[in-house]
Parts: sequence; C-alpha cells; structure tokens
Amino acid sequence: MDMGLTQLGDLLMEMAKTSEKSVAKSIESYTAGSSSLPEIRSWSDELRKEEEDVSELAVEMIARYQPVASDLRFIKASMEIAYGFSRFGRYALDIAEVLEMFGSLSSCDHSIVETTAKTTMEMIRMSIDAFSNRDVELAKNVSKLDDYVDDKYRSHVARIVTDADRDLCQISAMLILRYLERISDHSSYIGESVVFIVTGEKSPRK
Repeated sequence: MDMGLTQLGDLLMEMAKTSEKSVAKSIESYTAGSSSLPEIRSWSDELRKEEEDVSELAVEMIARYQPVASDLRFIKASMEIAYGFSRFGRYALDIAEVLEMFGSLSSCDHSIVETTAKTTMEMIRMSIDAFSNRDVELAKNVSKLDDYVDDKYRSHVARIVTDADRDLCQISAMLILRYLERISDHSSYIGESVVFIVTGEKSPRK
C-alpha cells in the first residue's frame, strides 16, 4: 500500500504544479491582452484526466487494502484535493475565455483583478505547501484570505449594479473576479482536507 500512497502523493503534486501555472498564465494573458486559450485548455484537460486517475487509484486502494486511520483519511482526502486542483484548471480556462469573448482588454484598468489575483495565487501556493508538508497551521491560514477575495468580488458587483456607465471592462473584471473567488474557495477546501489528513478534524464550510 505504501507504493500506492506515494503514487497518489506524486500525482497530486503534479496536478498542483499544472493548476498553479494555469491560473498564473490566465491572469497574465488577461492583463497583457494576449490569448493563451489553447495552452490553458490543454492543461485543463490534463488536470481533468489526472483527477480521474487519482479517483481510480484511491478507490482501488480502498477496495484492495481496506486502509484505516491516517491512511484512509489521506486516500479519501486525495480525491477532494484532486478535484480542487482540477477546478483551478477549469476556472483558469474560464478566465482565458473571457478574453476570447470580449476581445483585447489591455486598455482596461486591471488593478482590482491584479490585487485579487495576487491574493488568490498566494492561497494556491499556501494550499500546495500545506499539502506537501502536511502543515496544519498553514492549511488553516488559507481560509483567512478567502474573505478578502470574496469582498473584492462582492464590492465590484455592487459597484456595477449601481453604475449606469458600466462597460466591458467592468463586466469582464466581474466575471474574472467570480472565477478567482471560486478558486480561493477551493484553495480553502484543500487546506481543510490537509487538516483532515493530519488531525481527522473536519471544518464546517460556509
């Protein structure tokens, strides 16, 4: 079973790298006004396939070895963590598709997206490091940044609703902020899964 646990961990770390670069590339493309849709779509497809591989391996290990305690927690949590990394790729693809829908947005004010994306990328890195090092305190700190991303999204939506002069820049930013908000949620969920792996504790989700 040890070999299977190692394989699960390696698969998840590979997904972590791909998902992180997918989100980073999507934001870079948005601010630069250059399309990277084919590349990000390829990474998203790769992540979805790897998520399936993790699930299949996890189910096989449970059926074959009937693991208990920390091994079982790790195997069960691996499926949720893989789903989170796969969603990073899916939302990165959604961000890249905003540019395809609206055309070049290079003349827009990107400040709210850039500051929110910086926090979101920090959350992704924290969730990956927490998993890699089984760091419970770091895992718990991920969710503390989630409120910041939520607030940025909600305040921007409120501003658009009351702004009679709303334009493509504001609407595209709203869409991207929504995707970043979902990425931050999944980063928090990954952090919760790390806590579960190490301690067996499950956090209530908001």
